[in-house]
Amino acid sequence: MNWKTERRSFYYQGAPEPEDPVLEKGKVALLVIDMQNTYLDRPDPATLTGDELARYHAWTSFHERMHGTVIPNNRRLLERFRTLGLDVFFARIACLRKDGRDRSLSQKKPGWNDLLLPRDEEASQILPQIAPHDGEIVVTKTTDSALTGTNLRLVLANMGITHVVCSGIFTDQCVSSTVRSLADESFDVIVVDDACAAGTMKLHVSELERLHMIYANVMTTDELIAYLPQPEA
Repeated sequence: MNWKTERRSFYYQGAPEPEDPVLEKGKVALLVIDMQNTYLDRPDPATLTGDELARYHAWTSFHERMHGTVIPNNRRLLERFRTLGLDVFFARIACLRKDGRDRSLSQKKPGWNDLLLPRDEEASQILPQIAPHDGEIVVTKTTDSALTGTNLRLVLANMGITHVVCSGIFTDQCVSSTVRSLADESFDVIVVDDACAAGTMKLHVSELERLHMIYANVMTTDELIAYLPQPEA
């Protein structure tokens, strides 16, 4: 089993295997989505009781996946792209006003998604383990999609990028919204399964099945790296 036969939804059962992507320097870029401090910040469980403690434990598997799988694989991807001289982009959620009035409606609704992340505060910054290097483009968004409300589509087009490799969080929210937007703009998209996470594995797997072979091809880190161009002699 490999990416061509796994993760197929109802729509693609029995469909022909997709072709191998052709990834060329200057035409392929990595986009790391919403890997920000706020999502790894956890309270001391000793201070929690009742529903708050139950919610803390419900999120434990996400944090284990982030630290054990997702962050290490994002670091591998970044190292490989940088070594090969390939373009790297980051997207992050951050509002331009401290009161958050500039956020989209989906980021103002009450509940888990209602985060106030002013752009200069520590909570909104990219995780230090995968911090951007000088010259790497970081787009700030007040929407789920990294294309909506930013100039990312224009920048990618101006740079001649045709293939975008997506990683980050959350698979079923900002990653998915970004992937769908990229596909609608006729970019070829690859989602890196083990460099992404959702709140639960069930949500993660379900969303990847929806995306695979329609809006993107879904691969592992190892599978993706095997398609990257070889180092120049």
